[in-house]
Amino acid sequence: MALKRYPSLSSTQKLTFCLLYEIGKGSSSWWFPYFKHLPTTYETLATFGEFEKQALQVDYALWEAEKAASKSRAEWRGVKGLMEESNIKNQLQTFKAWLWASATISSRALYVPWDEAGCLCPVGDLFNYAAPEAESFDIMDVSSFSQHASLNGNITTDGLHKEEQDTQRALTDGGFEENVSAYCFYARESYKRGEQVLLSYGTYTNLELLQYYGFLLQENPNDRVFIPLEHDIYSSSSWPKESLFIHQNGNPSFALLSALRLWATHPNKRRGVGHLAYAGSQLSVKNEVLVMQWLSKNCHAVLNNLPTSVEEDNQLLCNICKIQDLQVPRELGKMPSTVRGEFCAFLETNGLVNREETELQLTGKIKRSLERWKLAVQWRILYKKALVDCISYCTRTTCSLSS
Repeated sequence: MALKRYPSLSSTQKLTFCLLYEIGKGSSSWWFPYFKHLPTTYETLATFGEFEKQALQVDYALWEAEKAASKSRAEWRGVKGLMEESNIKNQLQTFKAWLWASATISSRALYVPWDEAGCLCPVGDLFNYAAPEAESFDIMDVSSFSQHASLNGNITTDGLHKEEQDTQRALTDGGFEENVSAYCFYARESYKRGEQVLLSYGTYTNLELLQYYGFLLQENPNDRVFIPLEHDIYSSSSWPKESLFIHQNGNPSFALLSALRLWATHPNKRRGVGHLAYAGSQLSVKNEVLVMQWLSKNCHAVLNNLPTSVEEDNQLLCNICKIQDLQVPRELGKMPSTVRGEFCAFLETNGLVNREETELQLTGKIKRSLERWKLAVQWRILYKKALVDCISYCTRTTCSLSS
């Protein structure tokens, strides 16, 4: 095979190419029985069209979707020469085919220690996902923070993040075991006959689940919601940006609270209270109230700047489900203008305006777009709910401090 003449290709590009190459063999491929059972479509972020990307609404989610699409297109372009040289069927050389193959690798490949792309494992890729319980700074023993303090009294967090990464890598239910030359899976609980066996693929936020697997969880203990933070907040502590988030239940992360407490402290006094902030302690009632007020105010600002509310999104979601059930909603005029505009844009884009319910026929392309749109709306609902819950958290905390 001509792969050796393309040393710059990544492991993922090579495996994706090999998948398309084998599929091109048809029934003569040893893998043919496996290929027949692969999904025909995926809803990963890279497959989102412009309409579906905009439906995410939140800037960093849009950026991730754009980045995923750009990455897929760049990888495809890098392999086009190899595909032409290998005489792969023309329909398998298209970007559409590449998106499908790369999504197959992204969502179904299992980790192996000798190749970054992983491997395809028939039967082993049939298990649905169960999120592991959150392993974060919020549940770490406070004493562990002091172990990473430098000799000059400054707190460093590099060691903590290394520990968190090592822990997350262990939060899977299977792996290749060299002593038996097989991929082994282990159940974390006892299952009764007929129950579905769920496995953890690792720790993922909902946006990451969308990016790599094409689904999300209504309850995800590892989800993270980010809001814009001022530069001074980042520079006031040594916490990395990715640790400054809000949990799905609305609670700010350990690191975010620590950083905000330091930021709300006068710069001349931060060194003296740094050890308390990094240990998760409140610095003072006044400081804590300032933190809660800032957090609540900024969550409000983010929500107000988004085009739709949680209530409007829920109404929109119900109408998306109606279309999936081959029903055109009759009461578009009663929808809020923001939701009605988005809904009508989808109908117009797909030629569904002025259709009667009995005439409504959804092509495969429209069904896929509907599913991606639905996922985008579900994601933004969960994002907004986390901010609403964070506002409630701040209100409760402020009240308890005042009593």
